[in-house]
Amino acid sequence: MDRKTVRDIPVKGKNVLVRVDFNVPLDEQGDIINDAQIRLHFPTIEYLVERGAKVILLTHLGKPGFAIKEDLRLDRLRDHLERTLHKKVTKTDEVIGPHVRKMVDEMKQGEMMLLENIRFYEEEKDNDHTFAKELASLGDIFVNDSFGTSHRRHASTVGIAQFLPAVAGLLLEQELLVLEKLFKTPQKPLTLILGGNKCDVKLNVVKNFLDIADNFLIGGGLANTFLYAQGFEVGMSYYEKDMMEDVQRMMLTIESKDEKVFVPEDVKVADRMGDDVPVADIPVEDVEFGMKIFDIGEKTIDHYVRIIQQSETIIWNGPLGAFEHTVFGKGTQKIAQALANHKKTTIVGGGETLEALIKYKIPFSSFTHVSTGGGAMLEFLQGHKLPAVEVLQKKK
Repeated sequence: MDRKTVRDIPVKGKNVLVRVDFNVPLDEQGDIINDAQIRLHFPTIEYLVERGAKVILLTHLGKPGFAIKEDLRLDRLRDHLERTLHKKVTKTDEVIGPHVRKMVDEMKQGEMMLLENIRFYEEEKDNDHTFAKELASLGDIFVNDSFGTSHRRHASTVGIAQFLPAVAGLLLEQELLVLEKLFKTPQKPLTLILGGNKCDVKLNVVKNFLDIADNFLIGGGLANTFLYAQGFEVGMSYYEKDMMEDVQRMMLTIESKDEKVFVPEDVKVADRMGDDVPVADIPVEDVEFGMKIFDIGEKTIDHYVRIIQQSETIIWNGPLGAFEHTVFGKGTQKIAQALANHKKTTIVGGGETLEALIKYKIPFSSFTHVSTGGGAMLEFLQGHKLPAVEVLQKKK
């Protein structure tokens, strides 16, 4: 990686602003369901604390709409950090202002502070110059450890770096090294599993992997569009009609390169979404108008698992079906378990994909790498540069 990291700069006695991604799932009471994403940042936090830095953490939580939402304040996150890190963590009720400045000035070496939810502020989304400058005034160094927000031109990701020396945290470094390796020295055969929706984005990912991947396994709403492009009836299922010609061209290109694209041969259908609905597993050619496709079928699951078992590298982004409903979750669950049991290189990412791992209680440690960035991972896999990485200092 050609960017500097926290290892490349002295941090003792410095105020270090660290952009983390503590946007973890919460239950109806506001309690943390799974803290795996928080713990992934601990190596960076502990590195700085042990070397006598004053660590000031910046994160968002939930979708407050850039307005103050009392149920999305970070007090419970602060309490959780104290319990898991076994160290005191102070918290502010704002991210800028005289009171925040006073609290920062009173910090001692090795202490930690958590600023309030950065997405309470519209200036964050707008990358407001004055707002970013005031945030930066709290620190001497900026560390970006949040891969998941590195595709956004926000004040806490890009703006601060205009005013402070900016380097990567250890988690961001790991994310970039793992993903960069896919394009430089991948172990073959390489299989790319794509689910969810966003057909235009996923096609760009496929395009970027045309000379790298050996197999493309398609599921989720994306599969409905691929099936429609092949002339199959998809009934009342979700699909992107305007992407039909793009999909057809892409499939022809894949075949011309002796790579293989696989779409479901059977699917789970119902007349509506829900947990207590009649479900049928039928061949794709038997889908009729009025039916809705919500998951891949048993034969497709078995076929995809066999391909996974024959692969040296597997990248997975996006669920294979409507897993939030138990009756439509088997495809996603079986693929997740097959990857977890596979003793080769397995890279998993995407917000909904991680939600599925949490739902099915599959530890993140079961995979070679779990990417904390859904949108950022897709941007990277498309070959796009990430704004918050581009602003980091380069190694000489």
